[in-house]
Amino acid sequence: MAGAPSAVTDLLQALVDGLLEGGLLALVAVGFTLVWGVLNEINLAHGALVVLAAYLTWELSASAGLNPLLAGLTAIAVVAALGYALQRGLLNLVARAPVLLPLLVTFGAGLLLRDAMVAAFSSDDRTLVTAYSLSAFRVGGVYLPVLRLWSLVLAVTLTTGVALGLRHTRHGMAIRAVGMDRDAARLVGIPVRHVYALTFAAGAALAGAAGAMVAAVGTFSPVSTDVYTLESFVIAVVGGIGNTSGALAGGLALGVLEALAGQYLPGELVSAIAFAVLLLALVLRPQGIVGRARYSARVDR
Repeated sequence: MAGAPSAVTDLLQALVDGLLEGGLLALVAVGFTLVWGVLNEINLAHGALVVLAAYLTWELSASAGLNPLLAGLTAIAVVAALGYALQRGLLNLVARAPVLLPLLVTFGAGLLLRDAMVAAFSSDDRTLVTAYSLSAFRVGGVYLPVLRLWSLVLAVTLTTGVALGLRHTRHGMAIRAVGMDRDAARLVGIPVRHVYALTFAAGAALAGAAGAMVAAVGTFSPVSTDVYTLESFVIAVVGGIGNTSGALAGGLALGVLEALAGQYLPGELVSAIAFAVLLLALVLRPQGIVGRARYSARVDR
């Protein structure tokens, strides 16, 4: 009987770890699903933007001595500006092309960013050590790392903020209008090219926020770019394409499933969980956890 309480505690710890990891995954994915839902672009450079923000945060804090919070905010601004320039200067040129062409453009941009990071920072794993790196709350026998708790709070806050901004601000309503019907939006005077770039910049800024947290809560390297892009894709499909609340739900669900799999399954099977979740979502609920069928009613394209 002595092992029963320990087993329960281990299960609770796995669930908590999964929720906290899921918060970070949701933060990574919310910008990806925003761009996909509004622009109908699958941004394969998203993971590279996340890792680039992580490197910038690490470099500004660890090497330049900047406060980690200020380093993270600076990284977000830089990545957002890069996202705006990428959409305005390159992706807007192929906005009306078949979906494969923007896909290839973002794929090439992601490869370019990854190789540039290898050249600038090497391929060694990095992590940002802060005053809170080892801080944790203990509730019963369960530990809650402070930084991972912050990442969950940030994911909920930003997801809510994006949803409210899309519904209740002038720029947000312009973004929704362009996402629904680009030509009609242009007819009523909305600057479509600027709104496209603004949407991509917002997605990149969210990727930057995720990257700043990634730098603080774990290790990262240029190889991580593919992992974050894949997980963002899975979360976007599972949660509901274009639905920021769905990104939060999908991230939490994937985080918990991966944590439980790590608790009870061999290590080589854990990496397959994301693919299994993606296949099940496509078969059982293709509109996502809290999504709806978007493309059947979409006028654009």
